[in-house]
Amino acid sequence: MNDVLRPDPDALLAQLRSDEARAQRGKLRIYFGASAGVGKTWAMLSAAQRERAAGRDVLIGVVETHGRSETAALLSGLEALPLRELDYRGRTLAEFDLDAALARKPAVLLVDELAHTNAPGSRHAKRWQDVQELLSAGIEVWSALNVQHLESLNGTVGAITGVRVHETVPDTVLDEADEVVLVDVTPDELTARLAAGKVYLPQQAERAAQNFFRKGNLIALREIALRRTAEHVEDDVRGWRVEQSGAVGSGRDLQAWNTSGAILACVGPHEGAAQTVRTAARLAGQLNVRWHAAYVETPRLQRLAATERDRILAVLKLAEELGAATAVLTGSDVAEQLAEQARRLNCATLVLGRPQPEAGWRRWRPGKTVPLARTLAQRAPALDIMEVAPAESSRRLSRAPLQGASIDSDDHEKAPIHWPGYAWATATSVALTLVCTPLANVLELSNIVMLFLLGVVGVAMRFGRGPSALAALLNVAAFDYFFVPPRLSFAVSDVQYVLTFAIMLGVGLLVGQLTAGLRFAAGVSTSRERRARSLFELTRELSAALESSQVVALGTAAVRGHFGGDALVLVTDAADQLVMPADAPDGFDAQVADWAFRHGQSAGLATATLAAQPWHYVPLRAPMRVRGVLALSPAQPRWLLIPEQAQQLDTLARQIAIALERVHYVEVAQQAVVEMESERLRNALLGAISHDVRTPLTALIALAESLQTLPPEEHANAARAIVAQAHELHALVSNLLDMARLESGIAGGAVNLRRDWQSVEEVVGSAIRAARTSLGGIVVQTALDPGLPLVEFDAVLIERVLVNLLENATKYGAPPIVVGARAEPGALVLTVRDHGPGLPAALLGHEQKLFDKFTRGEAESATPGVGLGLAICKAVVSAHGGEIAAENARDGGAEFTVTIPRREPPEPAEAQL
Repeated sequence: MNDVLRPDPDALLAQLRSDEARAQRGKLRIYFGASAGVGKTWAMLSAAQRERAAGRDVLIGVVETHGRSETAALLSGLEALPLRELDYRGRTLAEFDLDAALARKPAVLLVDELAHTNAPGSRHAKRWQDVQELLSAGIEVWSALNVQHLESLNGTVGAITGVRVHETVPDTVLDEADEVVLVDVTPDELTARLAAGKVYLPQQAERAAQNFFRKGNLIALREIALRRTAEHVEDDVRGWRVEQSGAVGSGRDLQAWNTSGAILACVGPHEGAAQTVRTAARLAGQLNVRWHAAYVETPRLQRLAATERDRILAVLKLAEELGAATAVLTGSDVAEQLAEQARRLNCATLVLGRPQPEAGWRRWRPGKTVPLARTLAQRAPALDIMEVAPAESSRRLSRAPLQGASIDSDDHEKAPIHWPGYAWATATSVALTLVCTPLANVLELSNIVMLFLLGVVGVAMRFGRGPSALAALLNVAAFDYFFVPPRLSFAVSDVQYVLTFAIMLGVGLLVGQLTAGLRFAAGVSTSRERRARSLFELTRELSAALESSQVVALGTAAVRGHFGGDALVLVTDAADQLVMPADAPDGFDAQVADWAFRHGQSAGLATATLAAQPWHYVPLRAPMRVRGVLALSPAQPRWLLIPEQAQQLDTLARQIAIALERVHYVEVAQQAVVEMESERLRNALLGAISHDVRTPLTALIALAESLQTLPPEEHANAARAIVAQAHELHALVSNLLDMARLESGIAGGAVNLRRDWQSVEEVVGSAIRAARTSLGGIVVQTALDPGLPLVEFDAVLIERVLVNLLENATKYGAPPIVVGARAEPGALVLTVRDHGPGLPAALLGHEQKLFDKFTRGEAESATPGVGLGLAICKAVVSAHGGEIAAENARDGGAEFTVTIPRREPPEPAEAQL
């Protein structure tokens, strides 16, 4: 009994991990209603006021009052988080500030309108995603949700009301909520509130009353909301019962509660099992409750003939067709397994087939089997038990056409008679007799009995029940004939030896029975472990897959490894069409696969659709849509009729579908990032060109036109101005071309670096001379370490880096500008520093953004430039294998540092060579 009540260590460990994760995660409370105006926000704010009065830290993240005065009055005294302003298409949108909420981290945060779509530029596309991040940070969140915003009910509500809602929330958000508070009002009261202007403004209220807020719509939405809330409460009850069951060990002390009226139909091997299933389905339909069907396979039932196993599979298939969730249980005690299943599923009503009364002498025989109903009544007195009378005439279910497997697993075929085992049992008995005969005068008869019993145990462990029973009979006979006085005779001189014979025979039969039970349990455990291992390995491998081809290969291998035979994973193309294999295997039908994909239903082998097909087709249903089809031609077709194997196949298909959807959205996200970046660069380039190219062009046109009217003595000044504007335009175009050339080299092209041993002083001097036009009258100071060694680099490109840095210091800094150079072990360090205001405050801590393309120190400035100078510097330095950085100097100004790797210069003779 202590072993039975001992808690499962794996279950306890999983429970501890779940509790730990739950303790670190914040709680989610959802105020749920049938439609707008029922008072969800009002109820949420009222509860927030009570929590604030109790001393809790309550913060309003975002609350929509929709102009309702009584709701706005409840905001008094509650701290509100300032909204974040976003610019979108010339408008300023106020959105919930997620980062501020995470930094503030209150005890309770109110985030209204859970289905709201965030403005472009927000971290997450949907507000419910913001809530998920808040929960992960350990913040308790309260929110509000209408029934029409649930993804699974969107189509249903749209068909009822004629209004399709585009903002939806996945059902998992509501299912995983810790608390769901139903806010409900009658349709008449809601209509009165709408007419009084308490829901919408008068014009909106008039349109709503004619469309969405019709009484029939409100009644239907109210029913849906009540049912959805009841489902969540039922899940809470079931989850609590599972936790309590794990806490007490086997769950025997936990009784089924008749809260949902669920029914469990007990399928047996008798002829009337189909009638039991039909009665349970009819009763569940009348009561409008869920129902289950279970079959318990015992070691004795495992030895049923193939025809009887076919009948059981047909009954389970019938139960599935009638809407039941089926299960095959294993164990030696049918009543215990059924009672435990009823507690696990919270089924308060059991439907059994009435046993046939025994006729003739069997009704008086001793040791009659106790009826299952009576045993269940003793094991689970709180269960309601209903017996179904056998039908006098009913349609006999057709036998399953598939052959080759047992009920619970692929390893439990009804074994043929193992004649070698019986031969070994006979040989063992003869061998023990020959061994013990010389010892008859040495050993006591009790010791010889022990040797014979040891032989029975060995035969039972090796060959099972039948051979061990034969060995027990032969050993008893041999012991009586050869060792019990009078010897060489079956006569018995002492009646006590009869008891010895009975004990020997009983021990032999008992050992054989126990061994058979252990083999049965080991086979069941092996099958379950194999199914669990297949799912674990597939899940682990799919988590690392980054391409659809990898998912297809892993999924195909997993299905083949578990079911044998052949398997195909078919995915869709860009046009959402199923891609068929180039070399289709024998028996594969592309039309059936396409039908399963378009209808989202299984087809082919072991289904009610095109059952004559040799392949079984399963749609790959992901949370958002069907992602493809899994086609299977199993090694043992009969496995598809076994509930556990069918559930295993569905689970494998679901894992593959989820992986395909994950990979798809990863690709979509990558493509979106590329498109966003391309759009950003395009807009930046167009903005820069429209401003910085049009300005010198406009000046050139104006100066050229002025030459016709200016006196001759002014032509020289105009010409100089034209030359200056042309130089500026030339520099801009050069920057664009250089950036394109360098970027192509970084992306895989060839950046031709003309490396040579250069004098750092000469390169610095030539750069200052080249930048003289941009510097104007600004004096550039140098701080070069004496004795700088020769460094190998491309002098033209490094000169361009220094020129760009000097021009940048001229535009955004202030004199004096200092150019420095020093040699460090393995590196040359160049610095360009100004004494201006320094780097913009917005870039502090993100200085590397300065080197992105089209990034300027001042977003809106009259200073010319397109933001490519520093990007060119970074590209050139990176091509040399170096680094460039920017920071504020200690005594003011900005300082740019270029670090280029170097090696020791060669000897003069080597340099000449």
